[in-house]
Amino acid sequence: MSDSNYEIRSYREQFNKERFVGFTALFRETDLWIGINPEALNSAGKNFPDYTGRDSTIEKMKNLSVEKIEELRRKLERYILAEPQFGKSLQPFRPSKFAPPEAAEMAAAAAKAGIGPMASVAGLFAREVGRTLLQNFSIQELVIENGGDIFAVIKKELVLSVFAGDSPLSGKIGLVIPPATGQIGFCTSSGTIGPSLSFGNADAVVAVSRDVLLSDAFATALCNEVKTPDDMENVLENSKDHPEILSVVIICKDKIGVQGEFEIRMLK
Repeated sequence: MSDSNYEIRSYREQFNKERFVGFTALFRETDLWIGINPEALNSAGKNFPDYTGRDSTIEKMKNLSVEKIEELRRKLERYILAEPQFGKSLQPFRPSKFAPPEAAEMAAAAAKAGIGPMASVAGLFAREVGRTLLQNFSIQELVIENGGDIFAVIKKELVLSVFAGDSPLSGKIGLVIPPATGQIGFCTSSGTIGPSLSFGNADAVVAVSRDVLLSDAFATALCNEVKTPDDMENVLENSKDHPEILSVVIICKDKIGVQGEFEIRMLK
């Protein structure tokens, strides 16, 4: 798939529309796809009794999501103006004491992966919007996708297909998330597709963790190390040094490598 298809995020069509009612939350460059279980729309939400009906509830969820995105962007942009190296560094960076908690958390997660703090920003936005919705509405299952990085709350088994651009394996490999998993981060980095900076050549590297910021950072860091399919074995072996990472999937050309506790499933 070409970069232009990536930009319009056609892979979002793969989400199960019976299991998840989906909508988008857009603000400037931030583009989130949000899926919730349909039953969550049967009430207006715990804190919004004036909103009644399915469409009104979706609209309120969308408005709250955009408000949270705007709040986070303003907070991080103000901080980066004061400490621009935070936004530029490709190496672990220790923020100043005046940094907002979100920036400090980004830096800590990225440092564990050995890279710069902005590598975890997509995961942060997905998680914070997810937490806002969970706090305000009776949601049992939730998926928030931000450019291939996913924050999810899973009650039933979920099979997430791996988008890998022009690889013949793209969309044919599914990572099986077992029932009652709860909150989890499922993040993908690529050296061949999408706008994000990468020093590798893998078509897709997926990292799964309970902490979506860690998933985001490690997906980037591991992808940076895959230059050819011959690198996959060493990268997978090295990923075992980080017990926070529950599973890793690497797709490079027509090769796949997997390690961790979650199974993969071949898809039609």
